[in-house]
Amino acid sequence: MVTQSPWPMLMSMAAFVTAIGATMYMHAYTDGGYLLIGGLFHVVCIMVFWWRDVIRESTFEGMHTRAVQSGTRLGFTLFIVSEVMFFFGFFWAFFHSALAPAISIGCRWPPVGIVPFNPYGIPLVNTIFLLLSGATITYTHACLVKGIWSKTFFGFCETLMYAVAFTLLQCEEYLTATFAISDGIYGSVFYMITGLHGTHVIIGTLFIYICLLRFLKSHFTRTHHLGFEFSAIYWHFVDGVWLFVYLTLYWWSFR
Repeated sequence: MVTQSPWPMLMSMAAFVTAIGATMYMHAYTDGGYLLIGGLFHVVCIMVFWWRDVIRESTFEGMHTRAVQSGTRLGFTLFIVSEVMFFFGFFWAFFHSALAPAISIGCRWPPVGIVPFNPYGIPLVNTIFLLLSGATITYTHACLVKGIWSKTFFGFCETLMYAVAFTLLQCEEYLTATFAISDGIYGSVFYMITGLHGTHVIIGTLFIYICLLRFLKSHFTRTHHLGFEFSAIYWHFVDGVWLFVYLTLYWWSFR
């Protein structure tokens, strides 16, 4: 087994501080923004040190035996399941209000006064980008397994290009929105779900970028590239969630 690490406990504490700071900032509490920035700073620092230790253990110390890899896969699988349940809770809130709109919002969905996004504009382009990125990350993995290093590199770059394009278009969509997160249940649920998904896209992009740097440093082999496998699985999870977001929050709400 690998050596004991302080990072899981410290990351939990930093994430808790970040959540409290975000809540205080959204409710305009004094110094909520400073607490949020401090929490995020510690989260990033712990990520860097944690990844450093994992890379050292797996690549240079050879501590990632089959038993360790099996436990790591199980842990990552449980993490993905927890993420699915996390989004499930917010989609539950969406359908609770959308399928039986209350009198207070005009007995209709979207509520009276809300102009939803056209699903055939930026949301459709973003859907195409994410589907293409899912295909390119799969292609990258196939090339890595076959040992075709040049195509693996270009697969990494193409996936990152689509990921960055998605994030930029999401920002453009927010800037042109006709409603805000404070505009009732629709605004709250819409920005909560799309914002969380956008955060996952940014995290996934960083995940893949770190894997690209590790690939350039020859940390991956044809048979041992567990970190990249996890980044690909995480990215496919992001793709799957977005398809559900597009069909419900954009297309179904626009009908």
